[in-house]
Amino acid sequence: MADDAFARALEPGACPFVNPKLVAYYLGVSLRYLEQLRARGEGPRYRRHCRRISYHAKDVVLWSESTGGGGKIV
Repeated sequence: MADDAFARALEPGACPFVNPKLVAYYLGVSLRYLEQLRARGEGPRYRRHCRRISYHAKDVVLWSESTGGGGKIV
C-alpha cells in the first residue's frame, strides 16, 4: 500500500510530495532516524509548509541512490 502511494507520487501530474512516514517506510528506516537526519542536515531534502514536513518523492529517490553502499548485486 505505501509502495503504491510512493510510486504514484513519482507519476507525471501527480502530487509529488510525500509525508515523513511514507519516506521512512520507503527508505526502511524509523521516523525517529529520519528526524535525526533532518536535525543533522543529512538525509533527503525536505520542505516545511507551516508546521508540516514534506519530501519531494524525486529528492528521496535521488538521495537514496546517491548513498548506495557500492556493494555487488548478486
